[in-house]
Parts: sequence; C-alpha cells; structure tokens
Amino acid sequence: MTSFTDALDLAFTAQSRGCVIFGSPFSALVLEAMQADARQGGVYARLMQPFEDLDLDGVMQAAAPLRPLGWLHALVLKGRAPRLARLYPPNPAPDPEALRAEIVRLAGDLYEEAEAFLTSPPQTNEVRRTLCLLPGFTTIAAETCLPLRTFEIGASAGLNLNWDRFHYRLGEAGQWGDPASPVQISGDWTGAPPPLGPVEITTRRGCDIAPVDVRDTDQALRLQAFIWADQTERMVRLRAAMALAIDQSALPEQADAADWVEANLRPQKGVTTVLYHSVMWRYMPEATRARIAAHMAKMGEAAAPDAPLAWLSMEPPPHMSTRMDLELTLWPKGGLRRLAQVHPHGAAVDWSPEG
Repeated sequence: MTSFTDALDLAFTAQSRGCVIFGSPFSALVLEAMQADARQGGVYARLMQPFEDLDLDGVMQAAAPLRPLGWLHALVLKGRAPRLARLYPPNPAPDPEALRAEIVRLAGDLYEEAEAFLTSPPQTNEVRRTLCLLPGFTTIAAETCLPLRTFEIGASAGLNLNWDRFHYRLGEAGQWGDPASPVQISGDWTGAPPPLGPVEITTRRGCDIAPVDVRDTDQALRLQAFIWADQTERMVRLRAAMALAIDQSALPEQADAADWVEANLRPQKGVTTVLYHSVMWRYMPEATRARIAAHMAKMGEAAAPDAPLAWLSMEPPPHMSTRMDLELTLWPKGGLRRLAQVHPHGAAVDWSPEG
C-alpha cells in the first residue's frame, strides 16, 4: 500500500503555512487539497513515493511539496487545463472540494507526465532577492574602492547576474540604478540607509548544476511555473528579468559549484573578487559546501588590500526562522558579519550591520 509518511505530511503542513506567511493563500489551498488526497492513499500519495524514505529535513530539502504545485501551475500556463484554470487566479478563490476533485482528476489522467515533472527539483530565480544583495555589493565597493569581479553559484537562469542593471527603491533609504530599467525592484526597508555609491563590474559569471536556459520556451515556462499563482508581481519581475538576460546574453554555465569555485575564485590585483549566492547553500551536499568554504578560506589568506576577496550570501540561519541572513566576509580583514535580515523573497530588508 502507498505510504504517505509522517515526514511528508509534516512537510506539506509546513509548506502550506509558509505559503500563507509569505503571501500566497491560494498555493496553501492547493497544497492542502493535495495533502488531503495523499492522506487517503490517493494519487498524490503515489506521486510522493520517491520521497517516502526521507526524514522531514530530507523532504524539505528536496522541496517535495512544491514539485506537484509547480506541475499544476505549468498545466495552467500552457493552457492545457482549462477547467483547472477557471479555479486559478485571477478568478475568485475556489471551493476547496471542487479544487481537490480537479487536481486529483488531472493527476490520475496525466500520471506519467506528472511523475516525470516531479523528478526534477523546483527551479526558482527570485529576482527581488537582489534588494538585499545590492547593498551587500555597494558595501563591498565602498569598503574596497575597487571594481568588482562577480561570481554567482546556484545561479539558476542567471537572472541575478544582471543585478546592477535593475532599478531599486529601498523605501526611505534611497534609490539606485537606471530608472528606465525594465526590472523594477522595491520593498520595505528598516534601518539606516546603506552605502549606495556607484559600482563598476568587470566580470559577471554564474554557474548552476542544472542551469535554466531562458531562451528555451519549455525551460522558461518551468521557471515561471514555480512562481506561486496568486503572486502576479513576482511573475511580472521574472518575465522582465528573463527578457533582460536574453538581451544581455548573461547566461550561467553548467558546473558543479565546488569545481567551479576552485577553478575561478582567487584574488586578482586591482579588483575585488566576489562570490555570492542566495537561498541555495542548503541544497548542496555537505562535501560540496565544505570544499567551497575551504577554498575561500585558503584564497582569503592570499588576499591583499589591492586584491580583496569577498563572500556575500543570503541564506537561512541555522535555527528555524521566517527570515534569511545577509552575511559578508571580506578578506584580507576576514571575519563573518551579518549585514541584514531579509524576507525570503526579498520583500523586506532589516538593515542592521554587525561587526
């Protein structure tokens, strides 16, 4: 008999609550409908079978609940599920039983397709996270007074490689960038204004273990499918950033993150070399994380005032939290410091540098 384990059940509950907290009550409704079917040993329990041997941390790391959520949204975006589309935004919130019946029917009718979609993890490229990355970069530039060589790991589609080509409104803290940019980033800002001086970029490169090529229609649609269906502003930003990435030819390379960091990240005279990433660190194997940390520490020892090295990250703190930490290590001085706490999707920044 198909087993919908306690770990899977807890993961669906946690993800539903997370969707509500982060402004997507509709996604929570879909997850609850899938969970109700799975609890009865239905088709969504069958779809979750590849994850039934994982503990709660493993299920969450695999983002198992988000996989069928993305598949259903992809059907809607492709125009292949008109009955489901009538239950999706921007239409009024549907009757939960009607929603459940339709998503169960679709999963039964298209089971092999759904099963194939779920084999790959969700790919997101949340452009609004640059709202906190930006002041991290401007802080590095202000403290080193040098141009930046930027390298992003877990770059997904490479949309945030273009962070300096976006326009930002940081609440009362100020604005930065080209006001005519097609990508407009804004959010709530708490705390003192960050340094917002000019930044010169000499290199922009990124890598991902499975990069998304936004020039490919199917890959671009999959990226859009993992935007929660009732968050239209996120979709608008994503599509604008995809168009900009295509226009600028700023596309990521396919590579293992540790191999790539070891091959490319080392101090260079006359520029500041920057490694950065956002909400991807925990998805890598421990051995990969250890190799990257060891390489950066070694390269930090080789850094000098005229050849600095920086590591900028936006990642979850070790303890459970609804906010992420923006952290910076800048060699040759070294020393990890937290610059801000931020909303996971970049909607709010509490700028409170430590150290």
